[in-house]
Amino acid sequence: MEEQPGLSDQYRTASPWPLLVAVGFALAEIGVFLGVFPLAVGGVLLLGGSVAGILGESGYASRPWRALALLGAGFAALGGLLVATQVPGSSVGLLEIVTDPNGVVGRGLAVAVAGVMLVAAAVASQAAGRTQQGI
Repeated sequence: MEEQPGLSDQYRTASPWPLLVAVGFALAEIGVFLGVFPLAVGGVLLLGGSVAGILGESGYASRPWRALALLGAGFAALGGLLVATQVPGSSVGLLEIVTDPNGVVGRGLAVAVAGVMLVAAAVASQAAGRTQQGI
C-alpha cells in the first residue's frame, strides 16, 4: 500500500498563479479606486500577466503571449472608453486633460496605460521568441 494515495511525482502540488491573480486584483482595485496611478498600473500589470500565466499553465492557451495581448487590448479599450466618456467637447484640449487629469480620467488613463504596456510586453516577448528560434 502507498503511504500517500493519489499523489504522484509527475504533478505539481501547487501553482503560484492564483496568489498572484489575487494580489494583482487587490492592487488594481486599490490603485484604481483610490486614484494612485503607479499602484493601479502595477496592479493591472500583475493581474494581466498572472491571468495569462495561469491560462498558459492550465493548457487553455497554447502560448501565454497571445492571451496577454488580448487582455492588454481589453484593458486598454476599457481605460480608453472610460477616458472618452469623461473628456468634454472641443472646448478643452486632450493634452490639458492628460497633463492634469481629474479623478475618473486619471483612473481610466492608468488602466489604459497598463493595457498598452501589456500589449507591448506580449509583442516584445513574441518577437524575442522568434529571434531565439531563428525565424
